[in-house]
Amino acid sequence: MALALWIIQCLLGLIFVITGSFKFFQTKEKVIASGGAWAEDFKPGIIKLIAAAELISGLLIFVPRLLGYGRNFTIIGAACIAIIMTGSIYTHVRRKEFRHAIINSAFLLQALFVAYACMQS
Repeated sequence: MALALWIIQCLLGLIFVITGSFKFFQTKEKVIASGGAWAEDFKPGIIKLIAAAELISGLLIFVPRLLGYGRNFTIIGAACIAIIMTGSIYTHVRRKEFRHAIINSAFLLQALFVAYACMQS
């Protein structure tokens, strides 16, 4: 169980650090052009805010584990990812982008698993 948790934490964290960084350092137009049609519905500042939340949450998922302390930060990061994914799922369902909603549902479940497992240990 500990190995599965560590693998999920690292993958989830890396995915959110990478995608958050991409969105944060790109223009709205480049985010849309790279397949982020959802960004059409948001102002550039909101996209940057979402990206920053993803980036910080991704770091909170696995950096405390690497340092060997700060389990509560991991729980907070996982909860933030769960909140972000809930909003993302809502946005994609509203836009009838069901494939993206399913993928984000998987991320939501992983984040909930990490939060639950960290609270139990």
